[in-house]
Amino acid sequence: MPTIQSIVYMPRNEEDYDRNGPFQRYPLETARLIAHHGLEGDHKAGSNPRRQLNIIPTDWLATRAAEGYRTGPGEMGEQIILEGITFAELHPGLQLQLGEDAIIELVQTRTGCERLDASQPRPIPAPIKLAGIGWLAKVVQTGTIRVGDHVTLLTSELA
Repeated sequence: MPTIQSIVYMPRNEEDYDRNGPFQRYPLETARLIAHHGLEGDHKAGSNPRRQLNIIPTDWLATRAAEGYRTGPGEMGEQIILEGITFAELHPGLQLQLGEDAIIELVQTRTGCERLDASQPRPIPAPIKLAGIGWLAKVVQTGTIRVGDHVTLLTSELA
């Protein structure tokens, strides 16, 4: 069964560090996802209704690690890493239940940005960016999540 492998965030009250260096994210064992807002206390929460979370599965990260990219928790700018589910299983409109209560919906693949390229040893090639650097998601139901929580694939608006 898929699980949450990692949760990281950047506190709202902190500056976004050296814009040309690695992402600075702090690990959380437990976090609260707020519907239509995002990860409680995160600097990006509430700033975009369709881009509340960055989600990456471990299979995608393993491929990038083998190519020499930094893939530790938060190093690709993600907030949540999912284990036991593949990138290919995910698609826009898919809803995932994280833990007991939280539900997120995948909106679109994430294509990266200059900030992501600056945080890595070399830019991520365009074909990888176009295929997707994880997923952008929105929170549709508030809930508390924990590292190790089960992830359940629910419904898809597009199905």
